[in-house]
Amino acid sequence: MTANHVRFLAKTVLVRDNKIEPAYRLLDGILKREGFFSDVKRKERYEKPFLKRNRLAYERCRRIYDAEMQRKIEFVMRKNRPDPFLR
Repeated sequence: MTANHVRFLAKTVLVRDNKIEPAYRLLDGILKREGFFSDVKRKERYEKPFLKRNRLAYERCRRIYDAEMQRKIEFVMRKNRPDPFLR
C-alpha cells in the first residue's frame, strides 16, 4: 500500500444493501470533521498573505486555548479529589 492509498483509507465508506444515503451522510461527516469543505471553500479565492498569517495565528491560538480548556475540564471532572469545601 502506497502513501497515497493510506491517505484515502480513512475516507473509505462501504455502501451496504445499495443504501446510499447513510453512506453519504457518514462520508459527509468524515469530510466535515477533517475540514475538507472549509479548505476547498478557502481555496476558491486567493488568500492574501497577511490574511493567511492572521488565520494561521488565530488557528494556533485556538488550538492552544482548546487544549488548555480541555486540560482544566479533565482536572475538574476527576472524582478522586478531596472536597475543597469541607464544613
